[in-house]
Parts: sequence; C-alpha cells; structure tokens
Amino acid sequence: MADIEDTHFETGDSGASATYPMQCSALRKNGFVMLKGRPCKIVEMSTSKTGKHGHAKVHLVGIDIFSGKKYEDICPSTHNMDVPHVKREDYQLTDISDDGYLSLMSDNGDLREDLKVPDGDVGASLRTEYDAGKDILCTVLKSCGEEVVIAVKTNTALDK
Repeated sequence: MADIEDTHFETGDSGASATYPMQCSALRKNGFVMLKGRPCKIVEMSTSKTGKHGHAKVHLVGIDIFSGKKYEDICPSTHNMDVPHVKREDYQLTDISDDGYLSLMSDNGDLREDLKVPDGDVGASLRTEYDAGKDILCTVLKSCGEEVVIAVKTNTALDK
C-alpha cells in the first residue's frame, strides 16, 4: 500500500452539478438560466397573469453566453428552472500561437493554452491590441464545461 505522502490529490471542482434549480419567479433580468439546454443570460422577462386554469407564466428571452444565439421559453412561475454555475476569471495574455491558441497566465502563475482567439469583435480587438504590444487581460467565462474569452482590456496594473 502506498504511503499517504506519495498520494497526490488533484484539486478542482467538487464534482457538483453544472446547474442548480431555481423557482422561475425568482429569476431576474441579467441573471443566468438554462434555455433549450444552453447557458443563457436573461435579457427580457415578462410574467402573464394567472389564468382561469392555473399558474402565472413567465416568458424568458435569453442570449447564449457562448454563441450569442437568442433562445425563448415559457415556464409556469411556480416551476423550477435550471440555472448554470457561471464563473468569470481574468488571465493575462502572454502569447498567441500561429494556430490561434492563446497563452494565458492566471494570477497564481499557472499557464494554460487550451483556448482559441474568440470570433467576432472580441477576437479582433484582442489581436489588434496584442499586435500593438499592449499588456492584455482576458476575461474568461466558464459554464457547463465550456469556456470562452468574452472580454479583453488593457492591463493598467503593469503600467508604471
């Protein structure tokens, strides 16, 4: 049997679910919700009055936090909906490889090279600022096993 000192435990998530239930009536605009199996940011919501046959209904409109696609759903206000665990983290950009992968360094110095330059405006401004020689912080959004760079800003902490 191996000694305890030789055993290496990986730290990480507790293995908890990627989502948690929340009553539909408790959801709020600018919050997050799962619509059609995708993590979305709520951009619009309206509640209909209780009808002759029961529950008030909540009409939700959300934008997929990764693809930008719009999703809609209607749910009775007393029912539960899944809400994704969403985590934001800032990384310092150290390099962009020829095949479009980012070299990102976390606050504690860990390097990761598994994210690509995002599509659209964020990717374009990231490349422009990187080519201009600026120090860049990338905000990475993580949810449901997916990660993407959603914002870039110039790192002013390093300016003297």
